[in-house]
Amino acid sequence: MISFLRKSFKFIYQLEAKIAFYPTIISIAGIVFAFFMFYLESHGISKMLSKHAPILVVNDTDTARSLLTTFVAGLISIMVFSFSMVMILLNRASSNFSPRVLPGLISNRRHQIILGIYNASLLYCIFTLVGIEPVRQEYQLPGFSVLISIFFMTVCLGAFIYFIHSISQEIQVNNIMSRIFTTAKNRLVDLIDSQSESVIEFPDSENWNTLRSKKSGYLQNISINAMAQIAKEHNLQFEIIPAKGTYVLSEMPILKYNNDISDTQKDDILSNFLYSKGERVADNYVLAFKQLTEIAVKAMSPGINDPGTALNAIDYITELFLIRLKKKDCAYCLDDDEKPLILINTINFEDLLYNVMVAFRTYGKGDVIIVQKLLLMFKLLLSSQNSVVEYYKELLRKETNNLYEDASRSLKNTSDLEHVTQQFEAIKKNLF
Repeated sequence: MISFLRKSFKFIYQLEAKIAFYPTIISIAGIVFAFFMFYLESHGISKMLSKHAPILVVNDTDTARSLLTTFVAGLISIMVFSFSMVMILLNRASSNFSPRVLPGLISNRRHQIILGIYNASLLYCIFTLVGIEPVRQEYQLPGFSVLISIFFMTVCLGAFIYFIHSISQEIQVNNIMSRIFTTAKNRLVDLIDSQSESVIEFPDSENWNTLRSKKSGYLQNISINAMAQIAKEHNLQFEIIPAKGTYVLSEMPILKYNNDISDTQKDDILSNFLYSKGERVADNYVLAFKQLTEIAVKAMSPGINDPGTALNAIDYITELFLIRLKKKDCAYCLDDDEKPLILINTINFEDLLYNVMVAFRTYGKGDVIIVQKLLLMFKLLLSSQNSVVEYYKELLRKETNNLYEDASRSLKNTSDLEHVTQQFEAIKKNLF
């Protein structure tokens, strides 16, 4: 039963990122409400309202049919336009910024809800139109249901206006970067708040048994609490080998454990790993560094030629690095006695910093403005008091040297090189 619930949760969790998830749920709600109104009409709600509040009932059959037919045609037009705008947004974001930002735009809950409102209203109007009897009799017309369809259409028009406003804001690169930054920041803060302040001594796992993955995909999430419960019940300790966000291949080692376990227990353990064919910043903050770096590199390209966007992206990356300095490279799950049950490997700071800087050094080493901005970033990071691990500063000094070395070879103008050298020497003198 627990395994079934866990699989159901995983299925729903994966569906939530799909563009059709909320529209489908809201559309079903619209159909259910239409049948609920049929039920009320069969019990004479229109007859009762026509006696006590006739303004709430549409009594003319031709008027009702004309209204509902117009609403259906109008809603189809609005939906076609709205879906077209979404496709244009995704295409522009992919070509101008980075294909990695698409999952975040697709999973925008506001746009999904708006599309769901359109579809639910359309289905309600269609079912109500079918419910109009062909014989003109006093109470065979669902007059109150027709009035509710007018209310739904009014809501759709308001949602359409909001959709146009939202889509025009969403396509702006500053808002895209701000959303990526905010999501990654919240994720990082949660991880920092949950990490233990004490020094954890985890056993050497070199000779432990290895459990291999039976699936392939991006390691999107792990049910740590469920695995901790398994570890307590069977006196086990686990080491999760790949970091979240890593692409795991079938038969690739995914877990180490210190005692023998049965095949059933292995299947139960593997069921706690959630795979996906895509990546989300909300699950893996490292993706935010990748996306912001790719946006900056794309902005520096001759085809885009938007250095301002690249500078803004570096600002966001700097702030994320300032937060990342507070996080340790490894995370642990502890029991009530502070005994480590699970070692969770994460992307270490060295690899994260190198992967970001290698892109900037490759594509921006000849741009003096970008080099100066990156040197300013290193100055802020080196002077920060956030670092929880001392060797983080050594890694920052190493990458500062690498940046200056590449820039000094690429900058041909003597004046540009002199400005960069002065900035580098100031950092070296005060912070090395």
